[in-house]
Parts: sequence; structure tokens; C-alpha cells
Amino acid sequence: MKIPLSDWVNSAVKWLEKVLDPVFQAVALLIGSVVNTFEWLFTVAPSFIFIAVAAIFAFWLGRWPFAAFTALGLLLIDNLGYWEGSMETLALVVTSAFISVMIGVPVGILCARHDSIRGIITPVLDFMQTMPAFVYLIPAVTFFGLGVVPGVIASVIFAIPPTIRLTNLGIRQVPAELVEAADAFGSTSRQKLFKLQLPLAVPTIMAGINQTIMLSLSMVVIASMIGAQGIGAEVYKAVTQVKIGEGFAAGLAIVILAIILDRFSQHLVNRKNRTK
Repeated sequence: MKIPLSDWVNSAVKWLEKVLDPVFQAVALLIGSVVNTFEWLFTVAPSFIFIAVAAIFAFWLGRWPFAAFTALGLLLIDNLGYWEGSMETLALVVTSAFISVMIGVPVGILCARHDSIRGIITPVLDFMQTMPAFVYLIPAVTFFGLGVVPGVIASVIFAIPPTIRLTNLGIRQVPAELVEAADAFGSTSRQKLFKLQLPLAVPTIMAGINQTIMLSLSMVVIASMIGAQGIGAEVYKAVTQVKIGEGFAAGLAIVILAIILDRFSQHLVNRKNRTK
């Protein structure tokens, strides 16, 4: 006898859609507002001003080679005609990463402080990381319709596990001797967390955030299949129309964005370490 797993899942989805529809509408409104805010922030000024500010920030973080790459890479994106799409993609990625960090870091802290919670969360993270990313699009579209919101939701589900895992790992790797010393001086749990464990765990946590950003960016093409705009839509269009040149150019824009975001997060940690 075949287990009717698909029927159970369909029934559960229909029940959730009926019962929690006001919640889904509120979440969709909130996420849509955040994406629109970031998109407005990235496009309110002309492209050359954005490029200049990004290059100056890159120089402040990592000196002139990184600043030169940032400026030249963004100028190339602008020259190829993908500036607006890239900014839409950047807004989607930043929103997904922001939500992932806001949820992932507290969950990682809870996992580090309570083994029972870690035992529950770890299998869920395994499931989230091994499930094909396309599968997340089905419930996302069912609950939130087409557009950028389900793309953000799918990206968050796909990208949040590294932040949770590495936050948990970073806190657990704080030397036990330092924790015992903090206890000996009468530190509260809150003081111990914010003044000892989190500062020492920042490099590991930032590695998780870096991976989350990269995974969010890898979802932009998949998200374009359900109506999310941006550079991913250009890649998807090129694939469906077998336009190799256009697909390569749009893919190159995504690669440039990925490298810039990756280096920004890495240099941010390195600068923090240099200033200590």
C-alpha cells in the first residue's frame, strides 16, 4: 500500500493557506516594502554616484586593488545595460540576507546555549540544505503569489542554514577557560554572551553570513522563474531563447556582483580584526 504523502502535504498546504492567509498577506506586504526600500536606495542616485561611493567604501575596507575591481566591475555592468536589473537583484539579495541574519543569528545562539534545541534544529537544517531549491518555489508561490516576495522567501529558506550553523559553531568554539573566567568574575549570561562569546565568534559568524549572501545570490535565476525581476530574469530569458551571448553577459554581471559582495564581507571582518 502506497503512503499518500503527497495528499497529506497538499491538504496541509491548503489548510495553512486558509487559516494563515492574513499572516501571509502581512508578511508579503512587509517583505515587499523592504525590497522596494532597498531598490529605491540603490537607484535614487545616478549609477556613477553609486559606483563612486562603492569604490570609496571598498578602498576604506581593502585598499586600492579591491576599489579598482569594484569600480571597473560596476562600470562594466552599467556599460552592458544591466544596471537596473543588477540593482533589483542586489535589493533581493540584501533583503534575503538581512532576513536570514535577523532570524539565523538568534537561532544559532539558542542552539549554542541549549543542546536540546540544537538537536531539533539540526535535522531541519539538513532538510533545508538537501531539498532541491526548486521545491521551495511551490509553497512560496502558493502562499505569496508570483513576484519578488516568494523569491525572497525561497532564498531565505535556502540560504539561512550557514548562518545558523556557524553562529552555533562560533559560540561553541569560545575557549572554556574564558567562559569559566567570566563566570568567576560574576558575569551574567547576557554579559557573557555580548561581551565575550559573540565578539570572539564574529569571524565565524561572518563566514556564515558570507555563505548566506552567496546562496541568496545563487537563487536569483531560480527566483526569476516565479516572477522576481532583476538580472536573473535576463539569464532565464536567454536560456529559454537560446541566446548564448546575452546569457553570458548577464551571467557575468551576476559573477561580478557575487565577487564584490564576497570581498566586502571578507574585508569587513579583516578590517575589524586590524582595528582591535
